[in-house]
Amino acid sequence: MRLLVRLEAKRFTPSGRSVGLNLTRASLDASSKYPWARGEGPAGTAKFGVYADDLEAFEWVRLGAVPGHTCLEAQVMDWSDDVAYSVHDVEDAVASGRLDLRWLSSQTEMAAVLDVAHATYAPDSTIDTLAAAHDRLLASGAVPSTFDGSRRALAALKDMTSRLVGRFVAASEAATRARYGPGPLTRYDADLVVPEEVRAECAVLKGIAAHFVMSTDERRDLQVHERSIVADLLAAYAVDPEGRLDADLRADFVEAADDAARRRVLVDQVASLTDARAIHTHARWCAA
Repeated sequence: MRLLVRLEAKRFTPSGRSVGLNLTRASLDASSKYPWARGEGPAGTAKFGVYADDLEAFEWVRLGAVPGHTCLEAQVMDWSDDVAYSVHDVEDAVASGRLDLRWLSSQTEMAAVLDVAHATYAPDSTIDTLAAAHDRLLASGAVPSTFDGSRRALAALKDMTSRLVGRFVAASEAATRARYGPGPLTRYDADLVVPEEVRAECAVLKGIAAHFVMSTDERRDLQVHERSIVADLLAAYAVDPEGRLDADLRADFVEAADDAARRRVLVDQVASLTDARAIHTHARWCAA
């Protein structure tokens, strides 16, 4: 939200205030996966979609919307994100050698995967439901049984990705059309319908990626290191903000009304860095 309505440079008001990309209300609403401020979301989530100083734009975007309810386009975006990452993360895990496809047929390995999927991605489901979803995925014929790195094996892996993405997309489209009919569906005319068995299959794939890649000791150590880089950079920019901030953010810092607003500009700067620039900058300013 902050990038789209403030930080991206494209349009300014006559008074000189940036309005970011100047997108329509519908476009901005479609990007709002968490349409609430900090602390105002559903129980059990700490995620939120707008900072306090962007509330004016957010309230304009959400005019007439049911509080906390995402529009159809945002639901499609959210499901697309789940589908794309769940499938491609498994593909990447196999191609990189972190996941042996034969493990997917191991009861011992899959017991751990299903525990992760249940705890992290599908707490409202059951282990039995997720186990059935895993069985359906293997029975679909989309998932290869082995991978040896050959061109033929790589092609089979790519085919798996295409078939699973198609499976999940087609199921959600068919279920939504079955409920709402063939006419145009926009914003609040309908909700996306994703069959529970399809959500369970997606959760299993996410559990596979999490167990074999995201939750490994190597990955956790890397995340700790990355968090320390981010914290160090925030402190480094605070040492000399007017000398170190990028020109556009330097102007925001000078115009900021209070310490909280100035802190937010520093966060904007660190958040804008690519991985390569963050590592390079950290080496220049923070290396021991």
